[in-house]
Order: sequence, then structure tokens, then C-alpha cells
Amino acid sequence: MAENVRSIDTSLGEDRDTDRRPPKAYLVGGGIASLAAAAFMIRDGDIPGQQITILEELNTIGGSLDGSGSPEEGYVLRGGRMLESKYLCTFELFSSIPALTGDKTVTQEIFEWNETIKTSSKSRLFRNGKRQTAPEFGLRETHILTIERLAIEPEAMLGRSTIADQFDPTFFKTDFWFMWCTTFAFQPWHSAVEFKRYLVRFAHMVGGFERLEGILRTVYNQYDSLVRPLRKWLDDRGVVFEMNCRVTDLVFGGPTGRESVARIACARNGVPEEIVIDTDDLVLVTLGSMTEASSLGSMDQAASLNGKRDGGAWTLWETISAGRPAFGRPSAFADHIGESKWLSFTTTQSDPTFLHIVRDLTGNVPGEGGLITFPESSWLASIVIPHQPHFIGQPEDVSVFWGYGLAVDQPGDFVRKPMSACNGREIMTEVLGHLGIGSGAPGILETSICIPCMMPFITSQFLPRGKGDRPQVIPTGFTNLAFIGQFCELPDDVVFTVEYSIRSAQVAVYELLDLKLTPPAVYKGQSDPRVLYRAFKALHDIRS
Repeated sequence: MAENVRSIDTSLGEDRDTDRRPPKAYLVGGGIASLAAAAFMIRDGDIPGQQITILEELNTIGGSLDGSGSPEEGYVLRGGRMLESKYLCTFELFSSIPALTGDKTVTQEIFEWNETIKTSSKSRLFRNGKRQTAPEFGLRETHILTIERLAIEPEAMLGRSTIADQFDPTFFKTDFWFMWCTTFAFQPWHSAVEFKRYLVRFAHMVGGFERLEGILRTVYNQYDSLVRPLRKWLDDRGVVFEMNCRVTDLVFGGPTGRESVARIACARNGVPEEIVIDTDDLVLVTLGSMTEASSLGSMDQAASLNGKRDGGAWTLWETISAGRPAFGRPSAFADHIGESKWLSFTTTQSDPTFLHIVRDLTGNVPGEGGLITFPESSWLASIVIPHQPHFIGQPEDVSVFWGYGLAVDQPGDFVRKPMSACNGREIMTEVLGHLGIGSGAPGILETSICIPCMMPFITSQFLPRGKGDRPQVIPTGFTNLAFIGQFCELPDDVVFTVEYSIRSAQVAVYELLDLKLTPPAVYKGQSDPRVLYRAFKALHDIRS
């Protein structure tokens, strides 16, 4: 189980220093980073919840940890984040948050659930109509030497180089790459630095990676299992949620080197206004957004491709960073949609036929298999069949599964159109084709609601970057400001994870409040000889 977890805290958070007004805190963005920051302020900083305001431009909170819909209209998940036992900040936070039902914490619920439903894929790859159980990595010695070099090479030497700059083309035809890139959503043109960080951060999972062993799942989707319990805990403590409030600018005051946020410019329901900030108050900004400007399609309509002007997150970062190098360079991440987009889809079904066929083909019951990738797919498509029900309140006779494709501009193998141009019916037709489902396909399509989701910035945090592109959590020269989320800089840890957002929030709160606390250190399995031995055997396809 995760180390350094806490028991349930039922206190409402009292201010230690009754002679001094506790600061107010304004958190820009309603994703998991802001929710976590609010919890750390209350739990560890003794700031009353009523002093904390979360400003969110949408009408719902949770950010990328979303989950919505109904059995009649179809459920929607833009994505799903996998967990693992070394997400120490995540499990430390949720050890203080009661689950929605029962007397467990969320952390206890997750670990107990994963003792019952263990991920061990019998079909990590599905090729030529057949499942491949524990496929070999198929790496050449030159590939392994490159992986070992990347693990120890300083990031400064890698600079803005890409993964393709480090490996010869044969690497991208290996089953190791098919499994690695679809598990984590890497592309050959993504950052070699981020690839290196993943190799090091998940060294302890390389042994068993061909079965996805060690992956943890929540009982339901992550909105129901993580966001809703955390939101309830914050509501119970009086945290203020301002929805439909888009922050457009920060106005600063004070001398150079000691500047502070003096006003927040925003638009509430489209009406401009300003929030005055005292020098003792705190402002935490979630920079950028991987799910900004997402769009949904339907069974009969493809999802459209939007841009950074279709939301407020990237525009805000561009505005506040102009002339302020300490705030990073958003253009490194926001101006390359062709290299950061992909399409996901959520399918709701009112007939169990599809789940039964997939169970028989793959050997996994729902919830045990994790990601199933079709390496022959021109879209490089994958699907996940979670344990059912996947949503709280989901009827017993309804099932939900999720999938995505990395090569969305390539024509399909059964539907001769790019995935980006396909509606839900066409996407399901392609999936059924790769599974080899023929005569049963019309009936499955008739009882399915497949909703595509185009996400233009979903892997923008993986794009090649240089020093200073991502700002520090506490930017130098500013007294009451912190950056949190996926686009600030945290040494050693990896983006595209819940852990990264929560760690950034914990660092920000502890430093801004000058608490004598530190977040749990990033787990470094590469320092453990046993981990290295297992990884060596796995990379060389030595099975014993």
C-alpha cells in the first residue's frame, strides 16, 4: 500500500493564529490540481474553506478527470488516467478523503478494490484476429543500449530532441514501442526528455509491462471515484466554487523582484469584472489544459477540431507570460495541434453481446485486461473494457467501454476514412473489423451509442521543450503566485498523470504558506538493484 498515508480528517480546519486573518486563496481552474491545492490548504495549512475560491470557466469541475452522460444519451469519458502504487502524493492526499460510500478513505477503497480486480492482461496486443498474451518486446541490442543511455543521460544534453532523434526507425516497429506508446500516448516526434523521464519513473513496472501488471484502477471512472469525493469534502468545509467564470488576466503590483498579484480580471457569465487581491492573499493558476477545446461528435457526426481560442486556458497563459520569461513559453505546447491531437471515443451499449465476444476473444473479464491495442490498425487504435458498472447509477443492463487512436489522420483499414473524420458508427465499425466480428456487427451497432471526442492538446505536454518553457511552481520574483497542473516544472516526475498535478499543488501550497512540510519524494526505482535486474530481463525478453 502507499506509504505515509493519513487517516480520515473530519475537522473543518481551524486557523492556528487567531490574531491574524488567514489569507484568502483564489485558484484558477477547477481541475484536480486546484481541488488538491484547496484540500492541502485546509488540511495542512489550517485555512478555513470559506477563504478559498475556485474559479472555473466551465459549468463543471474536475478538469480532465471527467465523466458525464446517461444511458439514454450515451456516457462520455475524454480519457482515463492509470494509477500505480508509487503515486505517493495522490494516495497521501486521498488517505484524508472519505469515499462516497462506507467508512473507507478513497485510498483504502482503491487498494482494496485492486486486491479484488487485478490487472493482468491476457491480450495486451490483438493481432491477426488473435490475442497475444505477454508479447515479447522484440528489442534489438542497439535499442536496449539506447534505452539504457537515455536513462542516465542528463536532460540538458537531450535538449529539444525527439524520441525519433534517439532511435533508428526499426525501434518504432517493435512490440515494446506499440505497448509503450499506446499505454502512455507517446509519438515518435515527442520529447526525448519526457520519454527518458518515463523510462526512469516507471522502471519498476518494466518487468510485467507486457501484461500491464501493477496498474491500479478506481472502482468507477475517475470523476466518480476521485473528483466527487474530493468535491464533497471541500463543499463540507465551505470552499467557494465560482462556475462559468473565465479568468482573462492577472494584474501585478509591487517592485520588480517582489511583485504580487493585485487583481484578477475575469468574466462571470460573460460579464467582465475584477477581483481585488491583498498582498497576503494567494493566487494559484493551473496553466494550459490538455483537454482544452475538446469537441464531441455522435453516432452520425464526427467531432470537430477546435483551437486554443475556443477556451480560456491557453489565452490566459499567453497573456500573463508576455514580457515575463519566468512564466514560461506557452507557444511550445499550444502551437502544434497537428502533433498533440488525438481522438478518443466512449461507447455505451444496451446489449451484452459485444462484451461477451471481447471476453471470449481476449480471455479477460471486464476490468482485468486493461488496454487492448490493435498494432495492425492504421489508426493505432486501442480499447479498454473496464469493470461494470463504470458510472455510479449505471443500469445493470448497460455497459460502457472507452478507446482511442493515435494516428487520427490515417485512413482506416475497414472504414476508408481518417479517424478524425469518422462518426461514432464508423469508429465502431473499424473496432469490430479489427476484432474480426462479422455477422454480429449490425446488431452490436444497433445497440451502441459511440461518442467520439477530438482533443487538440491532449499530448501537448509531451512536445519537445527546452529550459524555461515550463515555469517553476513558484516563479522567481513573485510573492503570492504559484503555477500548478501539467505545464509547470517538477524535477523527476512525469506529466500526463494525476500524480503530477497533485504533486504540483502540494509543492505550491507548502511553499506559499511557508509550511515546514515537504511532499513525499518521487519514487526512484532505478536505484534499486532488484528493479534494474527485472527490467534488464524484461528488455531482453528473458522469461523465467
